[in-house]
Amino acid sequence: MKKLILSFLLFSVFMLQAQQNPVSWFATYKKISASEGEITITAAIEKGWHTYSQRPTDAGPIPTSFKYNDLKQFTLIGKTEESDAHEEFVKAFDAKIFVFNGKATFTQKVKLLAKNPIIKINVEYMCCNDNMCLPPKTVELNVKTE
Repeated sequence: MKKLILSFLLFSVFMLQAQQNPVSWFATYKKISASEGEITITAAIEKGWHTYSQRPTDAGPIPTSFKYNDLKQFTLIGKTEESDAHEEFVKAFDAKIFVFNGKATFTQKVKLLAKNPIIKINVEYMCCNDNMCLPPKTVELNVKTE
């Protein structure tokens, strides 16, 4: 009976974590010229949660990263820039780490090689609150360039 109760509790915790989605991602495109533009990727982060900068760290969390797919349709100009992350002590990793609270903004300039491509971006990120961290997650964003 104890094993059954423990299994149920573990399953409940797993399901609760699976249902939580404290970070929502959005992407937009702004035309700069006929062949160049800027993608803005925004993370809306629920109160009490944070996600991490692109800056690598040995402390433990997975840094936010971006994979741009189908580079035959466009090329990247420079690296993905991020809004100001702030350094904060994170209890879960017992270290100071660069984090975002509330909102994070990332920008990437692109040069289009095809007419009005849809740019697909995979965003890998991790988020935590003061009590727990959710497993790293990857979301796909599609950005229209027209």
